[in-house]
Amino acid sequence: MQDIFELAKSGTVTPAELGYYFPAEFAPQESMWLSWPHKEASWPGKIDIIYGPYARFIKEVSKGQKVNINVADEAMKTFALGHLQAAGVDLGKINFHFFPTNDAWCRDHGPAFLINPNAEVKKILVKWNYNAWGDKYPPYDLDNLIPIRIAEELGIPYFKPGIVMEGGSVEFNGKGTLLTSTACLLNENRNPHLNQTQIEKYLCDYYGVKNILWVGDGIIGDDTDGHIDDITRFVNEDTVVTVVEENKADENHEILAENLKLLKGMRLENGKQLNIVELPMPSPVIWEDQRLPASYANFYIGNEVVVVPTFRDKNDQKALDILAGCFPDRRVIGIDSTDIIWGLGSFHCLSQQEPAV
Repeated sequence: MQDIFELAKSGTVTPAELGYYFPAEFAPQESMWLSWPHKEASWPGKIDIIYGPYARFIKEVSKGQKVNINVADEAMKTFALGHLQAAGVDLGKINFHFFPTNDAWCRDHGPAFLINPNAEVKKILVKWNYNAWGDKYPPYDLDNLIPIRIAEELGIPYFKPGIVMEGGSVEFNGKGTLLTSTACLLNENRNPHLNQTQIEKYLCDYYGVKNILWVGDGIIGDDTDGHIDDITRFVNEDTVVTVVEENKADENHEILAENLKLLKGMRLENGKQLNIVELPMPSPVIWEDQRLPASYANFYIGNEVVVVPTFRDKNDQKALDILAGCFPDRRVIGIDSTDIIWGLGSFHCLSQQEPAV
């Protein structure tokens, strides 16, 4: 049999054909990957004040696993170390990589790690194309290289499907079901040459799934065209939390009610209905007359902790209590994301997990 590195380069076989799949986020993790925030234009007027909550995010996750951080150079590493030390982070858990980026959104430009515990090479990655959510924020050439640089540093093979895909647009239960949104994946600014059936084939071939579930639109203010990680998340193999908006006058009410209706009609890979837990939305978060995509669904699931964005809102504690009930084996903590969300994303958007195998 051909060497898997050769097979990956040849493009003649897919990860699914070789038995690889993308694990659920709640499965054991080797590490979390981040790209240190540095682009002033992503947080105009606020970038200096996001580092406190960002460093606390790293501190909480790193208690249970390694954290890998992409930085441009020694100067950025030194700057990052200052903030991590100030937050009391255990630096023994932190690894820096001199991989320069255009921006900080590692969920979308980072690698998709797949595993096959029975294979000789147990971990691979998929390098999707990245175009900054439909060419909205050029340049993105450095971000587009990140998965290749990580694969080469780790010495693992990488597969290149050749189409645009972002990590925040897909959600997994680890048993063969993938959840996504038509608003994002069928948007003409991503892969206009592909229809829904063709996109589903790529998802099955390169994420190792069998069952694709589609919700509709995303929340107001989301510049990614409706990423699933702001709407609906798997918390175990057959349960999702999904955000709902009780205020009927709010622009999100109808969008989220329609998604909830769709979820109720869905079936998992084994034919079972989804267990659905409803999660409230915070009150609208407005900055400089712009509604921001504030959502409690943008949490990160680590080995020992679930880090939830909070927004100085009356629903913060309610959301934390609901999620604590979904993750009885993990600490569920809120970290203020009111300033971070000015960048139009939160903790899940900023991070990408590397599974343990």
